[in-house]
Amino acid sequence: MKQAYIETNGVTLNVVEEGDGPAVLFVHGFPDGWRGWRRQMTAVAAAGYRAIALDMRGYGETSKPEDPALYTVFYGVGDLVGVLAELGIERATLVGHDFGATVSWNAAVMRPDLFDAVFCLSVPPVLPGGPSMLERLKSAGKENDFYMFRQMRPEADREWADAATTLPGMLYWTSGLPDAAEAWDPMDPAKSLNRPSPIGIPPFADREDVEAAIAGFRRDGFHGPLNTYRAMQPYFDQAGAFAGAKIRQPAFFAFGTEDGMVRMRAFKEGDLTSVVPNLDGYLPIEGVGHWPQLEASEIVNEALLGFLGRRKG
Repeated sequence: MKQAYIETNGVTLNVVEEGDGPAVLFVHGFPDGWRGWRRQMTAVAAAGYRAIALDMRGYGETSKPEDPALYTVFYGVGDLVGVLAELGIERATLVGHDFGATVSWNAAVMRPDLFDAVFCLSVPPVLPGGPSMLERLKSAGKENDFYMFRQMRPEADREWADAATTLPGMLYWTSGLPDAAEAWDPMDPAKSLNRPSPIGIPPFADREDVEAAIAGFRRDGFHGPLNTYRAMQPYFDQAGAFAGAKIRQPAFFAFGTEDGMVRMRAFKEGDLTSVVPNLDGYLPIEGVGHWPQLEASEIVNEALLGFLGRRKG
């Protein structure tokens, strides 16, 4: 693997790549980092692609602006564009998870000249237009129930601060390991993300990577990563130019059936086709939670390589 620092959009991005060939750009979510893609990067590089991952702003070895306004999806997309420009890459396939999926779906809408396909995990397209999910939940009186509102509050920085407890706990409770009656429920504060894991670092995760992430969060805190939640509504307020836009590129969506957000949304394949008319794959992975790239790496790698192969061939 090769590592470099890229200056773009007023920040310094930590970028890691492996392999040569058509570019595949991996975009992580909360609270992750480039290391969360290592299994996919290795598989993609071995198959003849140039796998590129980065620490998104707020994470790892990348800059961590204090101002939440600097964490909207616009900035996330701009950072991806800056990476391609600095590396001299004209086209890339996006692979995103969690908030990285949201950035990737929106990047496909905004820059179809750069991003020719998109493969996302766990979070379906959340595009501008009409009241946001946050506005709808507020109107329904759910501001004290839905977990994202808690993530936005200033005290969230302190609630997440003990990374040796909160990071393994988040991995465990959002995965497919807990009994369904105890698993994370985004609408139930009693089943929150902020509970200690009963087994420490879950076995599906790479201990070395989790320990590296814990060290980084101990050093820098969670203010930057949590700013992504704080910037969600401002993005929807600013993104009216993209209301009603569609993702025209070939796209693939995979998710774990035990993911709390998946159960809450109760979406179906047909819910995607109006926004993603060229949906090339829809893969529910049974018994898996919010981390398919870790919990079901072989299944995800097979699906990803198949998707990439169909574009390459």
